[in-house]
Amino acid sequence: MSEPRHFRRFLILWAVLSVVATPIVVLVAAPGLPPGNGSSEASGQVTDNTVLLGIATPIAALMVAYFAYALITFRRRDSEPDEGVAVRGNRQIVVVWLVVTGAIVLFAAAYGSDRLLAGTGAGGGQGPNPLAKPSGDSHPLQVQVIGQQWNWTYRFPSFGGVETPQLELPVGQDIELHVTSLDVIHSFWARQLGVKADANPGVDNVAYVHPTKIQSFDIRCAELCGLFHGHMFQTGQVVSDFRFQAWIRQQQRVYAPATKKLNPYSPSYLPKPLRRAG
Repeated sequence: MSEPRHFRRFLILWAVLSVVATPIVVLVAAPGLPPGNGSSEASGQVTDNTVLLGIATPIAALMVAYFAYALITFRRRDSEPDEGVAVRGNRQIVVVWLVVTGAIVLFAAAYGSDRLLAGTGAGGGQGPNPLAKPSGDSHPLQVQVIGQQWNWTYRFPSFGGVETPQLELPVGQDIELHVTSLDVIHSFWARQLGVKADANPGVDNVAYVHPTKIQSFDIRCAELCGLFHGHMFQTGQVVSDFRFQAWIRQQQRVYAPATKKLNPYSPSYLPKPLRRAG
């Protein structure tokens, strides 16, 4: 069988496989991937993963089609010699491969840069001076996330600096998370909200999130932080603005005695150790 016929058959096989697989991946599988659509950041991550999977599916189909066609068509028969005809290369294939892969890389770089800088970024910590900020609300609700072995607490500077052991957020509002730590390195991960930011002692790591629906969400530490790292988890809540206002007022009343004894609010803390080694 001539090479052009092999090439045409292979292209037909690849095209059919791509046409069938790509819509299934993009329209059926990708929208259900985590973290879901609990926030603008989470929805953006799902969109980005859908685009990348849409690009990767024809590439994966190319590899599958090539190996399947080669294994079936070019398998050795008993009457054939042990070694096949030497392949010296094909300049056209090399040029097409370089052009296509180069275009994919450039598109991914441009798309990723645009998505990262537009709006609120990807839900990751941006350090003390965020480059990507929310464009819709100039006054987001500030919440300080404080990690310590082995729990999370949350401080609300706009509500008298009260510190709470649970996290509730109002739906439909921009939230400015100031993530820090009192001891070792932790990582604040609110999975359904699409937020993950390192909590480093003495560092104010800012991340933005815009919850879009009322729901509960898992909070985990995503950085190995000691013996009970696996127990450093909570369940947060996204609630209506009315319920949030009622909740935060209740927290102010309950923790008023503790709030009076807390240090003044600061973007980060460096507490003195209670004891030293040696």
